[in-house]
Amino acid sequence: MTATRRLRLCVVGATGRMGSLICREASPEKFEVTGAVAAPVEPGVGKTLRELGARPSEVKVSPPSRLPELLKNADVCVSFTTAQAEFDNVQYVAESRVPIVIGTTGFIGTQRNDIEGVLRGRSPAIISSNFSVGANLLIALAASLRGLPPDFDVSIVEAHHAGKADAPSGTAFSIAEAVSKARGYTKTVFGRTGASRRAPGELEISSLRGGGTPGEHIVYAFGPNEMLRLEHLAFSRSAFASGALHAAEWLSQGRDPRLYTMNDVLGVAARA
Repeated sequence: MTATRRLRLCVVGATGRMGSLICREASPEKFEVTGAVAAPVEPGVGKTLRELGARPSEVKVSPPSRLPELLKNADVCVSFTTAQAEFDNVQYVAESRVPIVIGTTGFIGTQRNDIEGVLRGRSPAIISSNFSVGANLLIALAASLRGLPPDFDVSIVEAHHAGKADAPSGTAFSIAEAVSKARGYTKTVFGRTGASRRAPGELEISSLRGGGTPGEHIVYAFGPNEMLRLEHLAFSRSAFASGALHAAEWLSQGRDPRLYTMNDVLGVAARA
């Protein structure tokens, strides 16, 4: 890709909440949406992005069956869809060798591992439950809590809009994984009630749901005489869209066909 040419995107899940936001947030000076895909049952299929109010573009939303054709004119695929649809679609992506940014969540069982297996060695890929730059830096900072003395206790609180179906959030689980590795926690407690004194080796996660909160994650480190608080607050879902677009730009720069993380994109060293 030359320095002057816009990055060509194929957006999968283009009629969804995040997919349509990706289309809107992708600056016309830097990005060109050359393909848009949605499930065949979506009412937006066959309509242009302009008609859907997602982008001043005459690109029509296509069913997944056209994905192989659309990938031929794309530099990067950006996908926010369902877990099962993701598995079906990455087969085409892997065959095309096009880099892919995946923000799909809700994987169960081996679904994520299966998707990673299809892509590994064939397409450069980033799979993340949260593409916010700040949230990913928070996860990296959470890993640094390994330096605190053993008598510090760590707790995670996350808050999201009332319509969010899963709890805790995927980001909270990512933070918890980083903290558990850093601190050696062996058990996670999801909220407390009744007689529930904190035991050694426990990590706490609490979830709040209400209103239109885009997303808030707080990490508390409670010591005997002091407290450390790390917090990330998303003002809007645009934070996730802009982070995904940043990841797409990074992937387009001739990356090897392997799996990457937002740590790689942000240049943050991951520590075990």
